[in-house]
Amino acid sequence: MSLFGDGLEAAVQKSFTRPAPKSAPAQMRYLVKQLKGTRTVAQMLRISQRTVERYVKDQIKKPRPDLAARLEREVKRRWQPQVRARARQRAATTGGIVIDTRARLGYTAPIGSTDESRIRHLTVALPPQHAARLLDAQQAGAGDQQLQQIAADALREVYFQDGGRRAGSLDEVRFTDIEHLEFEL
Repeated sequence: MSLFGDGLEAAVQKSFTRPAPKSAPAQMRYLVKQLKGTRTVAQMLRISQRTVERYVKDQIKKPRPDLAARLEREVKRRWQPQVRARARQRAATTGGIVIDTRARLGYTAPIGSTDESRIRHLTVALPPQHAARLLDAQQAGAGDQQLQQIAADALREVYFQDGGRRAGSLDEVRFTDIEHLEFEL
C-alpha cells in the first residue's frame, strides 16, 4: 500500500464527472474497448482470453476477489484521462493542493520549544508549485518515501517557515506515525 500515492490518486479521482463502471462485465467491456482487444486485457489481468470474452458477453458476472481487485484498479487507472489531466493541470498551475494529516512531524529544534516533534493535525493549502512537484513525481512513478519527502519539504516551507517569513533553520521535516492523510485538489 502506498499511502501518499494512493492519497494523491484518490484526490484526482474526486474530480471525475461520471462514476466508473461498477459491474465486472461493464468493467471488462470498458477495458476491451480501451485496449482494443480481448487478448491484451487477458494478458494484463493474467486470465484467459476466453474468460474475458465470457465477461464481455455477460456469461460470467462475479469475479473472484483477486481478479475483482485487479479489474477495478485497471479501470480506475484508465477512467476519464482528460478529466484527470485537467485536474492535475489546475492543481499544478492555479489551485494548489490541500493536505490534511494527523502525524508526528519531527525535525531538529531546541528542547522545550513549541516547534519540537509531536503529533499534529494539520490542514495546509500547498501552493501550485508544491502541488506540481508532488503530482509530477507521482506520475513519474516515485515511491512513497520520495512523495513523503516532497510533502514534508512543502510543509516545512509553507507551514513551519511560513513561506520563508519565519526565522529558524529547519533542515528537514519528517513524517512518522501517520494516523491520517488526505489530499484535495
